[in-house]
Amino acid sequence: MMLKPNFLAKTTLSGLRPWRRRCIGPEAAQPLRAFYGILAPARVLKARGMTNTEGWVVYNGSLGVADKVTIGQIEQHESGRTACLAPPYDAVGPFNLDELEKEGRVAFGACLVLSLQKWAEIQDELRAEALKKRRAAMLMNSYDGQEHRELLKLPLEGELLPSEINAAFRRLAKKAHPDAGGSNEEYRLISEARDALIEQYENAS
Repeated sequence: MMLKPNFLAKTTLSGLRPWRRRCIGPEAAQPLRAFYGILAPARVLKARGMTNTEGWVVYNGSLGVADKVTIGQIEQHESGRTACLAPPYDAVGPFNLDELEKEGRVAFGACLVLSLQKWAEIQDELRAEALKKRRAAMLMNSYDGQEHRELLKLPLEGELLPSEINAAFRRLAKKAHPDAGGSNEEYRLISEARDALIEQYENAS
């Protein structure tokens, strides 16, 4: 599956900053920096070799969004190397670069950074697990459907009928479908939004 480099910025509902907050959380950066020794003196390295290519994917399961990324600044410590992603995803990091290159994946907050090979191997598993968690969270948090309404360009208030939801989905699908110049990722997001809103309607009926 091809991932568009700038797709995330186009499809997140309020731009990149909310995605960054949900990825690392407001309190995550400082403990992680301390854990990986970022507060200690470090030698900054220039990204090289494999880390200098677009051979990586960042995945946020809580949002169900993936994007192709590059490795940014690398720092050398006594305990090993750490890195952050290159802009616009530089809020993701520092993470253990040695672990990423060895295992093909490393976690940072709500995000995973993966090699393209590892992503191809386990993306279906990750997506299924994330979808299950998101649906459970919807039930626990009194899901109001605001984000999905916004994604489908539907009114943010008032009752929605399945016919309205499906009509909005079909309208967007004309451009979002890969055969129409969109992408698998974009089409999947609007499909999930439609399914969640229809499920909300059925549960309320």
